[in-house]
Amino acid sequence: MEKQNLIKQTLSQPASIEYVKELLESKQIPNRAKLSEKVCEHFDFVDTRGYQQKSSCLIALGELEAVGHFILPEPTKRNDGKNFSLHRLPGPVPEPLAVPVKAGDVKGLKLVIVTTDEQKRIWNELMFCEHPRGSTLFVGRQLKYLIDSDYGWLGGIGFAASALHLAERDKWIGWDHAQRKDYLHRVIGMSRFLIRKSVNCQNLASMVLGVVMKALPNDFESKYNFRPWLVESFVDTAHFDGACYKASNWRLLGTTCGRGRQDRKMEASLSHKDIYIYPLIDNFRQRMGLNVIAGMGALGPTDGVDSDNWAENEFGGAPLGDKRLSERLVNIATAKSNTPSASIGEVLKGDKAAIKGYYRMIERPDESAFTMENVLLPHRKQTIRRMQGQRTALCIQDTSVLNYTHLEDCEGLDQITGGNQTGVVPKGLFLHSTFVTDSKGLPLGILKSRTISPVKKSKDDKRLSKDIPIEEKKTFTWIEHHRDMVEVAAAMPNARLINICDREGDFFELFDEQRRNPRVELLIRASHDRRLAPGRKLFSEIRALPVQNVISIHVPRKSARPKKSKQKASPARKERNTELEIRYMSFQIKSPKQGLLADKEPVDLWIVHAVEKNPPEGNKAIEWFLLTTIKINNTSDAEECLRWYSKRWQIEEWHRVLKSGCRIEKLANKTADRLRRAIAINLVIAWRIMLMKQMYRKTPELPAKVLFSDTEILTLKAYAKKKGYPSPDTVGAAIFIVAKFGGYLARKSDPPPGDQILWRGYTTLQIMAAGFELMLELMNDEG
Repeated sequence: MEKQNLIKQTLSQPASIEYVKELLESKQIPNRAKLSEKVCEHFDFVDTRGYQQKSSCLIALGELEAVGHFILPEPTKRNDGKNFSLHRLPGPVPEPLAVPVKAGDVKGLKLVIVTTDEQKRIWNELMFCEHPRGSTLFVGRQLKYLIDSDYGWLGGIGFAASALHLAERDKWIGWDHAQRKDYLHRVIGMSRFLIRKSVNCQNLASMVLGVVMKALPNDFESKYNFRPWLVESFVDTAHFDGACYKASNWRLLGTTCGRGRQDRKMEASLSHKDIYIYPLIDNFRQRMGLNVIAGMGALGPTDGVDSDNWAENEFGGAPLGDKRLSERLVNIATAKSNTPSASIGEVLKGDKAAIKGYYRMIERPDESAFTMENVLLPHRKQTIRRMQGQRTALCIQDTSVLNYTHLEDCEGLDQITGGNQTGVVPKGLFLHSTFVTDSKGLPLGILKSRTISPVKKSKDDKRLSKDIPIEEKKTFTWIEHHRDMVEVAAAMPNARLINICDREGDFFELFDEQRRNPRVELLIRASHDRRLAPGRKLFSEIRALPVQNVISIHVPRKSARPKKSKQKASPARKERNTELEIRYMSFQIKSPKQGLLADKEPVDLWIVHAVEKNPPEGNKAIEWFLLTTIKINNTSDAEECLRWYSKRWQIEEWHRVLKSGCRIEKLANKTADRLRRAIAINLVIAWRIMLMKQMYRKTPELPAKVLFSDTEILTLKAYAKKKGYPSPDTVGAAIFIVAKFGGYLARKSDPPPGDQILWRGYTTLQIMAAGFELMLELMNDEG
């Protein structure tokens, strides 16, 4: 049974309404129950087991009565679930004896489906006497289990109908009213879960939840001839913390509003409970006919990034104070992504009205809702959903300097470096971001990005640096972003978050912050060669250890970087494959001896050292010292940390795309706030450009439709057929042709196509696709 039987739709037909009226006028129907039975018999309203669907029929009849089609008999007194006859044992259920203290040591653990009268009495007795909410009548399809073992009965679990309306659940699923009516039967509720108070067994509850979630689909199907897709449960936080649900990979959605199933007077008198849900299948949204990005569930890295709808998915619904502004933002982002390096006039193809609308949007008052944070909010939500679909998410922090010295009249810019010999004071913005990738480096999005203004120390402030609170220092931004990751991590118990920082993140306060809430791990390149003891330094200590492993890595090429102000020059580097020697050890990082941190306890850390074994002649050997809160048990753990840290260069690449591809340092606005709005749009566009390039390199086998529209694919296919290229059915084949549009020669010695080539190629594709679409329209018009 994929959908609920469409009972109301059938009964809403004129002939059906006439049949019900005739039954009511015959005076042979004493009550609603008899009416429901007759109607089910006449229209063959039965479920998959052949049982009449009396309850659903009564609901449909009541809805038709409410709109005036007929008047039903007065309802009999409702049973509120409190006054009912409960079959119980004559005495309490015997306590289990000698239960082990660890769940893994429990022998004979099994679930027993409640079927016999004796089993029903045991289950009722347990719930009545030992469950905080006692026993009650279950509604709808139900399934009950006793938890058995060699030591006696350990507890019980009961499933019944799910909540009719549940705001957080319905928002998370993403269904509308009609879809909920069709598929609500696929969601079942865990109405009772009891581990007896006398059972003191560590991790038993989470183990039982794991066992029952595996058994439930088959057991439910055996009884009702269809399988459930989702299970929901509620946790009263006044009595329980829900730890067993989190440990069993249930998802916390939010909190109830305090209304029960029978709360028809909207009293909301019940306690508020945490809502947990457990998907029994991964593709339940598609099975319901929903869009892949519907609701608030986990997304794959490429879900919703296709060229037709990506801007709506990443910017749509931004809370800018006016729905029209949100729509304009989506249109601007779509156009800008096609030619990211062009000016806004070129992007909008000289359309005066569109250009005027863009500037009117960007130049909103500085105190308006059109802020950088609000522009990025929809993308942040999508990024979090992509993170939820990962076992490990790498959250890479870094700061980049945006130079706007050329905007002499722009208000609100910061001094970004010291002055030069000409007396010009460089001004701009410091952009600090958390850029997220999966464990292989595929970009998932921007979790948080903001421009920061370091607090200028007053000339009258005579405090030494060690006496200034971290909140007043520039480095506090790193802690703020770490706290944001911790907050996000609470909503994704299945994902492991790693905060990756360069040398600027190597300061004691950040490690101390992680110690207070260890939900997010730290992986930081060491900046300070700390003293371990008199005569012993950290770097020399680990260099002296024997080599514990040797791994092969790929070193990407790097362009030469000229000297800029206080930034050192950097030579060019060719890409190469090389071998690194690995060492690792644990140690303690001590707090400063003086100042505000003097009383802090040392922090336990691990250090991983990697040094290039045989660097090419004329090249400096690669050498990393990585500090981490991740426990390094073996060389595999150390190697994993190295591979994760190697993905830190993704944020550097993103900064390069922003500056050289989207040309954000060429923006021209009158205030810093207006600059931030324009920058925010480009942040997401640069992420998508990076994703397209990374997909070509890392996941070329994905279908081309995840990045290109139908018209673009048709254009690529026509070109491929003409040139004899492979059909662009996959991302790899499609982007290869796009690169050819951009001038890619594809010689054996050529590296993979870079950003500039892909941008030129994609712009050409846009022009060709527009012409191809126009040609198709003309052909259709001509018949």
